[in-house]
Amino acid sequence: MIQATKAILADLISFPTVSTVSNLAMIEYIANHLAGVGTKIHIFKDETDTKANLFATLGPNCKGGLVLSGHTDVVPVEDQKWSSNPFELKELDNKFYGRGACDMKGFIACALAIAPEYAKSKLNIPIHFAFTYDEETGCLGAQNLVRDLATKNIKPSMAIIGEPTEMRIIEGHKGMYEYTTTFSGLEGHGSRPELGVNAVEYATLYVSYLIGLRTQLIERAPINSKFEPPYTTINVGSIHGGVKHNVIANNCAVEWEMRPVQNSDADFIKSAMYDYAMQALLPEMKKVCPGAEIKVRTVGEIEGLEPVVHNSALELVSELTGTMGTEQVAFGTEAGIYQSYGIDCVVCGPGSIEQAHKADEFITIDQLQSCLIMFEKLRDGLSQH
Repeated sequence: MIQATKAILADLISFPTVSTVSNLAMIEYIANHLAGVGTKIHIFKDETDTKANLFATLGPNCKGGLVLSGHTDVVPVEDQKWSSNPFELKELDNKFYGRGACDMKGFIACALAIAPEYAKSKLNIPIHFAFTYDEETGCLGAQNLVRDLATKNIKPSMAIIGEPTEMRIIEGHKGMYEYTTTFSGLEGHGSRPELGVNAVEYATLYVSYLIGLRTQLIERAPINSKFEPPYTTINVGSIHGGVKHNVIANNCAVEWEMRPVQNSDADFIKSAMYDYAMQALLPEMKKVCPGAEIKVRTVGEIEGLEPVVHNSALELVSELTGTMGTEQVAFGTEAGIYQSYGIDCVVCGPGSIEQAHKADEFITIDQLQSCLIMFEKLRDGLSQH
């Protein structure tokens, strides 16, 4: 099975599915592979017709079932020093190197390799395959996939999101909300600041207020939170504005994010920042420049995966892997989106997150073997005897 997985992984890595380009060639490859074993396939294209989600099903035609979920896109390789072609699989010292080998084409390769075995089995429940676009840029594909599944009245019961966890079971992770706030003021000469509206200065006030919320977020941390750190975090990634030291800046953009441990924190921050911008900052800007504006663009809102008392996916994967303990992590995945659709979810996949997004990204053969063993046990456990 590992040789079949290696061959598929080599093919998947050869598709340079960076989020800025199309993933259709890889989706076509996956569709052809799954169609060859009798899988029922749905392909949902985005509004540009250059990207697509794939959702496929093996097994009985009934509700429920288990989803094996992965994303097809990868992060860029520019400005990284690779020792080999990042889009060509290299094997060395029991490791497979290549962009996406770990995050997360290794998991997809395992799922495709085991699909023929599932097709031969008399499954008790459907096995679904969900492969999405644009996970790395805000989980846009998964959000659209959930809506498309709802339209077709398709609702699986469980999902394994195969992000690299070294096959550890993750039952919870923080959300990831990204925004760009832009300020439009009035330019002028730096010697007469009272005649202009300095967008950079108002952006600075905005950032100061945002950072000031950190204390309240620490106080809002849930009791016995297992996250590290245990509270919702805020980060200001960049501030761009102005043209020269003696010119009043008429525009500025602030790129920022938050990683909430609970949905109520996200609502709290968004409400606080909106009120401060609209009630404190904008009226002052408009006193000098009636056309002044503050706008917030949502880059992406990835819902967190919240631990729940009864999780059938967790119980299943614990049984398959023999792992009783679970963990929570700070990085985001598509799991929260599926959970919001009413699907029990866990994150569990081969490879280490420490290798993701780096030059010479790799996945070990042992990790792929562990994933294949889990899939083989899944086949045996869900087959009619």
